[in-house]
Amino acid sequence: METAKKKQKNDMLHGTIWNKLPRFALPVAATAILEQLFNAADIAVVGNFTGADRTVAVAAVGANSPIISLIVNLFIGIALGANVVIANAIGRDDRETVHRAVHTSIIMALAGGILVTVFGELIAGSLLRMLQVPQDVYPYALLYLRIYLMGMPVILLYNFEAAIFRSIGDTKIPLAALALSGVLNVILNLFFVIVLKMTVNGVAIATVISNALSAVILYVRLMRTDKYIQVETKKLRIDWPSFGRILKIGLPAGIQSAVFSFSNIVIQSAINSLGKVVMAASSAACNIEAIVYNLMNSFSQACTTFVGQNYGAGEIGRCRKTLTLCLIEDGIATGLAITLGLVAGRFLLSIFNSDPVVVEIGYSRLTIILSAYVFSMLYEVMSGYLRGFGISLVPAILTTIGVCGIRIAWIEIAFAKNPTFQTIMTAYPVSLATTALLILIALLLYRPSRRFASMQRSPLV
Repeated sequence: METAKKKQKNDMLHGTIWNKLPRFALPVAATAILEQLFNAADIAVVGNFTGADRTVAVAAVGANSPIISLIVNLFIGIALGANVVIANAIGRDDRETVHRAVHTSIIMALAGGILVTVFGELIAGSLLRMLQVPQDVYPYALLYLRIYLMGMPVILLYNFEAAIFRSIGDTKIPLAALALSGVLNVILNLFFVIVLKMTVNGVAIATVISNALSAVILYVRLMRTDKYIQVETKKLRIDWPSFGRILKIGLPAGIQSAVFSFSNIVIQSAINSLGKVVMAASSAACNIEAIVYNLMNSFSQACTTFVGQNYGAGEIGRCRKTLTLCLIEDGIATGLAITLGLVAGRFLLSIFNSDPVVVEIGYSRLTIILSAYVFSMLYEVMSGYLRGFGISLVPAILTTIGVCGIRIAWIEIAFAKNPTFQTIMTAYPVSLATTALLILIALLLYRPSRRFASMQRSPLV
């Protein structure tokens, strides 16, 4: 174990914390941003190289974003459960639990991906009709979604593999793997669309192939890494106690992420009712917003992992310090990202679609959403802190109420009375501010650092 700990480039259990948090968080943010750029590259290519179909093609890709986010975010949350279980075991110096959790995680990713592919293909058309996708956009959107769903096993596998590396403090290897696959994604996008004259099917195929590359790279690295988290193919199987612990933490975390996407599906349906120009504008703006969100959310993941390891080691004081530092550092990073996004917003939107009307509508969305991300930053970090202690259900329930409940009610009541784009966008600051307040109250009432102050080195059960 000592050898394994020395190999960790970002030792979470010893020394200063403030300088280690950004070393962990920034590669996580860069990785998430690259993942988002897969979708952004799809939109940029079809928005500039599909001729008269460009607005319809952009709208088709954008119409799928809430569905894809719902699925992927659910499993990213479950992967976070694996991260916490492994990190906690590292803090307890429990090599055997790490080994079982790692191999269980790989099987969970592949099995989950296959189930999502099969079930998703069966209901793909119904999902898009539920979103009220316009008739001229529907065939393109369905084609993109069906191809994307075929890649779910490798997409989920990459995310679980990345969670395994992050549990030992290594966030650079997942970033490097995704960077390579990202370059391939752009090249294939241009080849399929410009050379082969494909449309949304070309960019969807490119995304699947690129994700497969990143998953294979990480699997090979896991097979060749040190014995502590090394994957041995012949030992891949479900360890049911590990499976249960991962789901206990990961499923609520996944639900917390997924309710965002579910509420956004409702919002996307309202946006779709306003026509393809508004759809295209909203789709382009979403890609810029996602970059800011991913930077902000990376500190929440850092908080979860640092707290998870230190909780396992009985270092409760370091858990409290991690929360304080994450709030400060994430606040600075998020503030800078919001400022940059607003200053460069119109230029960035024009990259996706140069139509002046699309740019202006998209920028109006940016100003509202990015400003509301201050509230999102607060509750994401606090939720990450609670998850590090294995407390995952409470933030999931409160997020469901604060985000999903309020947004659905807003669309059903406020939008029904005043069906404008501005009305739809107002749902974001209202729901995010409410959720931040609810999570803060839960944190003050629950006080996990005091509750576990007397514990020494116990597993998450």
